[in-house]
Amino acid sequence: MAMTMHVDVVSAEEEIFSGPATMLFAPGVMGDLGILPRHAPLLTRIKPGEVRIVTDQGEDELVLYVSGGMLEIQPEAVTILADTAQRASDIDEAAALAAKERAEKLLADQKDDIDYAAAAAELAEAMAQLQAVQRLKKKLGQ
Repeated sequence: MAMTMHVDVVSAEEEIFSGPATMLFAPGVMGDLGILPRHAPLLTRIKPGEVRIVTDQGEDELVLYVSGGMLEIQPEAVTILADTAQRASDIDEAAALAAKERAEKLLADQKDDIDYAAAAAELAEAMAQLQAVQRLKKKLGQ
């Protein structure tokens, strides 16, 4: 039997996942993290992106999107407190694509009244959502 750790992924709205996992990948602000059971304790911020949870001895992988938040690692448990989180299968691909195009257009305009930081953040979130959807489609063979 493979070693596992308990993983909880929660957002302000709901609990997205709670259960055992053999590995977890998360988008840390200083770089991507790969977490195995008995990982050293760590507390860090996460950026918008894809969280992948490997369950059932590597045969099952759950893909989630998080818009940022905090990640706490303990030797036997991992907790992600996300600003917002959703399963990749629940993401509206058309809405994410529209948000990406809107943010790219705002960044391309050279006007003084544009909040470039907000537009860049919107673009990063849209890109992360699209990457999560694309990974899920690739996994499902679509």
